[in-house]
Amino acid sequence: MTKIPDLFILSEHAELIKKLKQWDIAYHQNDAPLVDDATYDAAKHRALEIEQQYPELAKDGASTRVGAAVSAKFKSYQHSVPMLSISDVFNEGDVADWFNKLTSKDVFIELKVDGLSFAARYENGILVRGLTRGSGTQGEDITENLKTIADIPQKLVGDFPDVIEIRGEVYMQRADFVKLNAESDKQFANPRNAAAGSLRQLNPAVTATRKLSAFAYTYGEISQRTFATQSEYFEKLEAWGFKTTRQWAHRANNMDEIQAVYNKIMLMRADIPFDIDGLVIKVNDIQTQEKMGSRANSPRWEVAYKFPAARAITTLQDITIQVGRTGVLTPVAELEPINIGGVVVQRATLHNADEISRLGIKIGDKVIVQRAGDVIPQIVGVAEHNPNATAFVFPDTCPVCGGNVVQESGMVARRCVNTMGCPAQLIGELEHLVSRKGFDIEGLGTKQLENFVGRGWIKSPVDIFTLIQNHGDEIKKLDGFGEKSVRNLNDAINGARNVDLYRLLFAIGIPEVGIVTAKILANAFGSLDEIRNAPVWKLKTIDGIGDVMAEEIVSFFADTRNTSALDDLLAQISVRNPDTKQTNTDGPLSGKKIVLTGTLANYSRDAAKEILEKLGATVTGSVSSKTDAVLAGAEAGSKLTKAEALGIEIWSQEDLERLISENQDILS
Repeated sequence: MTKIPDLFILSEHAELIKKLKQWDIAYHQNDAPLVDDATYDAAKHRALEIEQQYPELAKDGASTRVGAAVSAKFKSYQHSVPMLSISDVFNEGDVADWFNKLTSKDVFIELKVDGLSFAARYENGILVRGLTRGSGTQGEDITENLKTIADIPQKLVGDFPDVIEIRGEVYMQRADFVKLNAESDKQFANPRNAAAGSLRQLNPAVTATRKLSAFAYTYGEISQRTFATQSEYFEKLEAWGFKTTRQWAHRANNMDEIQAVYNKIMLMRADIPFDIDGLVIKVNDIQTQEKMGSRANSPRWEVAYKFPAARAITTLQDITIQVGRTGVLTPVAELEPINIGGVVVQRATLHNADEISRLGIKIGDKVIVQRAGDVIPQIVGVAEHNPNATAFVFPDTCPVCGGNVVQESGMVARRCVNTMGCPAQLIGELEHLVSRKGFDIEGLGTKQLENFVGRGWIKSPVDIFTLIQNHGDEIKKLDGFGEKSVRNLNDAINGARNVDLYRLLFAIGIPEVGIVTAKILANAFGSLDEIRNAPVWKLKTIDGIGDVMAEEIVSFFADTRNTSALDDLLAQISVRNPDTKQTNTDGPLSGKKIVLTGTLANYSRDAAKEILEKLGATVTGSVSSKTDAVLAGAEAGSKLTKAEALGIEIWSQEDLERLISENQDILS
């Protein structure tokens, strides 16, 4: 008896298919993915699970989807043999389930190249048509574009069939991708996007300017087959003039051998000059392939053994030091570029000297790099030690200014003590000052600030507000500037002369004081003078201000260098104190203290905070016994853990949206 899915399952499946269709169009038609591979794979895997349980949902579901419909911008043709996708597997157990069902245990293992699939039809050895995968049955005509790629011969050599459609992958090597982004106004997210965007051009002349490469690996229509195995076919391809991934290919006869190949390729992934996202495992014997046949969207005789999207192994080429606005020296790992979750990663944070020691890493080692969402990539371990690796010695002088580096008692961080004379600290301080949450001065980015500081035109924050007055004529003569841009910059600077107190408190860079704490201080004290003169004990009475934070605030204002620079700044600006009368004391969240943590899918942190404050809540930065609720999004960390331990109410995005729906009159 057929199982009937309930409404919840139907709704979940419909939503998954809707998303998959949107993501397929973005990926295959627009060459602009909306989500990373891990997110896509998880959604597809769940849809397939549902379709296995309820086969009637498989029609027009994930089980039958291949690519996306062809774009109307291109002429299209029918594939003479459907161009199917490959079923994905993500762990050794899934591979074993597939492998154990095979009658022939001789398998051929290839690299799964992360590029754009092509089909090139040859008649009497001459390239007559090139198509994209498209929908699997219909492909876009890219014949002239393929002819611009040196790895795809326009004429076959040797002994070839009268008709053969050779299929493969167009890709871009990482070095060519980095070069393209360095020379182009358009910035591509990763080599796959760059390759797809370059190949799917209406003007082949544009494709010709991009350095594209290609591998061949299978075939469609063929008039006569003269090879018996996949490994023999690779030899034929090379004889005809194609490149293959044969130098990385392996044969295997059992699961131990398959897993050994997987582990080996994972370890050498960064040394391969192009991106791969897994392995393709195929039954080697062609006759067995033909007997096994295909499902609606994928062959039964092959699987794609995918690599984890969030982690990869690459070589640690060097460790450099960044000096931040507070003088902290942060070690940064310089990596052999590697694609992790759809993003090319070249650098990762190492936090501090203790972290380098804990990980036991040396320059030249193979390291495991992790990236989750928009979090800065980090090294989580060593995959393989290089016997010739060199240990990193943390510097005892600042690499920027040569000032002494100290490690204060009980502190992990090491700081440059040349606070007033270190250009790196000044640049960081100025970036913080003009940022969106600070004075919000458009047109003063890192590049411009480095230029002006290097010329000696900005030596302290106050110089920003006299910059045009003192150096406007000189700025007009610089590359990238002119009469209009200088006028726009002047308008932006003048527009920032009236600043809210909380923005000023954030902008001047008091240690431990972020935008949330700055608002707490502004609302609690009402004026800058009150905050400057507040003793530690009084600061500690403010909810959201901890002991360390209170000490840092007092220390900041006790330093005459800070107060002198602040007074100079105050001579150029006016400060708007908070209007406490605007606080919504009648809102549904009046009197409640709420903490935000993690990432919300549909709301930025600032947007969620503004909504909660309009409803009367006080949004604080730390969890305590006085916290009423924690609004937790994805990747919530220690704040959520602490809240759960204290038994504090946890809200989700759905709870926030319910509040919004119930209080439209207040929020509109």
